[in-house]
Amino acid sequence: MLETHGTTIANQAGVTPRQVEAVRSLLDAGATIPFIARYRKEKTGSLDEVVLSEIRDGLARLAALDSRRQAILDSLEEQGVLTAELRSSVESAATLAALEDIYLPYRPKRRTRATMAKEKGLEPLAGLILGQEVADPSHEALAFVNMEKGVASVEDALAGARDIIAEWVNENTQARQSMRRLFYQEGIIQSSVIKGKEGKGIKYSNYFDWQEPVARVPSHRVLAMLRGENDGFLKITVRPPQEKALSFLHRHFVKGTGAASAQVVLVVEDSYPRLLAPSIETDIRQQAKEHADDEALRVFARNLRETLMAPPMGPRAVLAIDPGYRTGCKLVCLDPQGKLLANAVIYLGQSAARSREASQTILDLIQRFHIEAIAIGNGTASRETEEFIRGLSLPDKMPVVMVNESGASIYSASAVAREEFPDQDITVRGAVSIGRRLLDPLAELVKIDPKSIGVGQYQHDVDQGRLKSNLDETVMSCVNEVGVQVNTASQQLLTYVSGLGPTLAKNVIAHRNENGPFRSRADLKKVPRLGPKAFELAAGFLRIDHASNPLDASAVHPESYHIVDRMARDMGCRVADLIRRDDLRHRINLESYTGEEYGLPTLQDIMIELAKPGRDPREQFEAVAFSADIRTIDRLTPGMKLAGIVTNVTNFGAFIDIGVHQDGLVHISELSDKFVKNPADVVSVNQKVTVTVLTIDPERKRISLSMRPDASPPGQPGSDT
Repeated sequence: MLETHGTTIANQAGVTPRQVEAVRSLLDAGATIPFIARYRKEKTGSLDEVVLSEIRDGLARLAALDSRRQAILDSLEEQGVLTAELRSSVESAATLAALEDIYLPYRPKRRTRATMAKEKGLEPLAGLILGQEVADPSHEALAFVNMEKGVASVEDALAGARDIIAEWVNENTQARQSMRRLFYQEGIIQSSVIKGKEGKGIKYSNYFDWQEPVARVPSHRVLAMLRGENDGFLKITVRPPQEKALSFLHRHFVKGTGAASAQVVLVVEDSYPRLLAPSIETDIRQQAKEHADDEALRVFARNLRETLMAPPMGPRAVLAIDPGYRTGCKLVCLDPQGKLLANAVIYLGQSAARSREASQTILDLIQRFHIEAIAIGNGTASRETEEFIRGLSLPDKMPVVMVNESGASIYSASAVAREEFPDQDITVRGAVSIGRRLLDPLAELVKIDPKSIGVGQYQHDVDQGRLKSNLDETVMSCVNEVGVQVNTASQQLLTYVSGLGPTLAKNVIAHRNENGPFRSRADLKKVPRLGPKAFELAAGFLRIDHASNPLDASAVHPESYHIVDRMARDMGCRVADLIRRDDLRHRINLESYTGEEYGLPTLQDIMIELAKPGRDPREQFEAVAFSADIRTIDRLTPGMKLAGIVTNVTNFGAFIDIGVHQDGLVHISELSDKFVKNPADVVSVNQKVTVTVLTIDPERKRISLSMRPDASPPGQPGSDT
């Protein structure tokens, strides 16, 4: 790593170069971000996953820049044009855009008007005109008239020279850098409807005639406009005021008022709209798209984390219901570990006889399988099903919970579900997924492509490679933060454990099936291909309950067991006693256990784990009760106050499930009675909220909500309209 890179990244991330070098060294050795954040705090200065990821991404970005830099140097050397000055310029370029600007004049290109003019021998004339020291360019052009070369007249010679100068203007590094700043600072992004597409493109009607500064356009609007363009309904341009751009170019290239300068004026007014503006516009559009992607990925990752880290109900026998009208409600009974015990179908609302039969079926299943909770998918007929269930003579205090079933149909048709339940149809698999989401959302949702969970913002419009990488990293972070019970975990859950991946996860499952439950973390070393490095990275995140060593059920890494053993010896007790007794732990002086490899951060983490081994960082489970009287959108009226749960947070507001099969939107302006810049500062996915209904549009299935304390529907006292 170049020393300057370490300093650059340190300044960007707000850390020291030493920390950057430590992170780079650990990453090069194969360590994962969760492992570094949890078990290498002494080396990094206790950097968290966010900063570690920023450093890693910065290192990758600069490595890519260096790779491109070397490729350009090699190309320039092959062309025989690499001077000491040019090498210095290439080596000092700090950004990819600056690097490409330097290389542009030397980049192999297709035949252009300029290259054809050069072939006609007009480059010397272009140099004379651009120097603007000749009194009469027409007189100079006479010497270049040559019928054999295709220069039939003075005007032909001047036109060819202007084409060459136009390309020089476009390739001028200083001009491009200044123009790029002008485009970004004063550029206006404009979208307009393509003539004749108004009808089919009606969903983009907001952007049929839209413009705003590109420097301030929100990411979601960038992605929306680009989607409209990709779909063939919108035309988008990004340009600053043309007079400002031309004024700058005149100042930069035009040196006087003579005839030669007049030729340069013509060049500028040709080069800008034909070459320079489209080129810089492409750069700015790409930059805007990348910034929009960054923000969309950040929003998606944040919402995904909050969804995955939703509080689990924990091990309970569950009756899960996937509601339906015509095809009936699919029922499954699961044991506390999520194992399928039985399934059935009931029909509601078709006849009194069928309703009585459904009641008896449910009550029989509850008694037979000692059901402790009921999970209902929140799709079609969910509220009617909930009303029916709550009308039964259920055991006292049995929770009836509405579960977000987004993506359950994706899982039920997946190869994972077919492998898990080869003898069951997709309706049973979907109901199982609903029930398991209640028990442990994280363990079940890892089986689904994160894009299908429904918490993104224009996820189909962002770079799909970056999206997958970003979301996979978020899932890995969540899985390792919670920890995994290795004797009950699915292959999909194990795949996200630090150091494992798909192959080793499969090997762990195979070894478990063949040899029975793992009795200790040390047994993991017997798994085929799970070598010392993989064990080092994974062991601390894997839990084994009821092991002979109680630390195997904690987040204490095996490499630190000897420290805890020493603490127990010094206290004259067993490790189990340290876990059980606060008084013993309080007598431990951590300073006496510090050393070259272990400092206070690791020792403090160990003490936290001894107090609550294998603690779950997720919050306590709490069900949301929707209004019993409001089950469909047509029952809503402006002014109603309802309980809801946040299902998605975007840059323009939050979507709220209020129990009517259609989420409502709380626009950013309605999140609070104070100014809100970022909705995530106010609400988060899975948060319970109270909202006021503002407007309802049943035809377009749109519900406008407010979280402002003084909210009033439009036109009523207290409203702003």
